Amino acid sequence: MVPFAVGGMVAWAVAGLVLLAFRERLAAHGHTDWLWICLAGFLLGLPGLATMLVHDANRRRRRVAPPQREG
Repeated sequence: MVPFAVGGMVAWAVAGLVLLAFRERLAAHGHTDWLWICLAGFLLGLPGLATMLVHDANRRRRRVAPPQREG
């Protein structure tokens, strides 16, 4: 699951960098909010990445642990 979170963060970062190159044009047309949206998308990916890292670690731990016997 981690690659999905990282991929989303990379996509937002790339989109933000591309839009940053057109900052003057965006400002002229009143679309500077798009830069903030890209930043928010990237920053909201951080808790998602943390969640996926914990989830994957727990899954690995469950696979390694021997099955518990009843009784």
